[in-house]
Amino acid sequence: MHRLLHHAARLALVLVLGGFLGATLVRLAPGYGVDEEDLDARLSAESHAALRASAIENQNLGAFYVEYWRNLVRGDLGTSIALHEPIRQLLAERVPETAKSMAAGLALAWTLGLGLSLASIVAPFRIVHWASWAFASVILSVPAAMLAILFVLARAPARLAVGLIVFPKVYQFTRNLLARSASLPHVLSARARGAGELRLVFRHILPVPAPQILALFGVSVSMALAACIPVEVLCDLPGIGQLAWKAALSRDLQLLVNLTMIVTLITLIANTGMDLVAGAIRKGNA
Repeated sequence: MHRLLHHAARLALVLVLGGFLGATLVRLAPGYGVDEEDLDARLSAESHAALRASAIENQNLGAFYVEYWRNLVRGDLGTSIALHEPIRQLLAERVPETAKSMAAGLALAWTLGLGLSLASIVAPFRIVHWASWAFASVILSVPAAMLAILFVLARAPARLAVGLIVFPKVYQFTRNLLARSASLPHVLSARARGAGELRLVFRHILPVPAPQILALFGVSVSMALAACIPVEVLCDLPGIGQLAWKAALSRDLQLLVNLTMIVTLITLIANTGMDLVAGAIRKGNA
């Protein structure tokens, strides 16, 4: 219970600080307060005055953030200045799309990453290791935006591009963890006694680095979320990655603060959840 309360307190603190720092960075960014609509010569003087008045409202960052939390407690996320829609509605439409992209991407990344790592460890031929390493290195060297463009050109499912972006990191870390575990004395002893490869993997090799692998899974959730931004923008997927890109271009402070909070919350929940599960596994093995 004490550990759970500690994580909850850290979650609340990081959310508050993360939102405030995100708002500060947006507020200090070049071009903040300049509305593209204000450059439209067809607008009347009253419209220009209204646009400038709305920009002045957010000049005081402290007052804006206090008002933001006051509205958030009441369930009001505000209205997007750039898109002129309630932020709650925008998120309700786009979060499921990003969740699908993340789920497909993580499934592909871990299937490829962990599968090739295990194959390179247990396969009797070194060519398997070198082929896996070469494939991961090539994918790692390709920029995320280029991978997204290649998927567009190939008319392949764009969500799988998220998996290829995350895959090399999963492969590298799991391969190192499993290689270290496979060289332990009890694994070598089991292999010398004639244990089968499946038994070696599931009874002797995987259990040792399981807590670290779970921690890596929590981190990979953040990686997949970050990978969704270029993929959704270039592949025209209507998720929160595309929404964050539009909000950044228009300096939409209200929308960016909400998106910062969501990204921070997802990251913290994934990492905290995996940390608690890994702690339970360590306690069970002790």
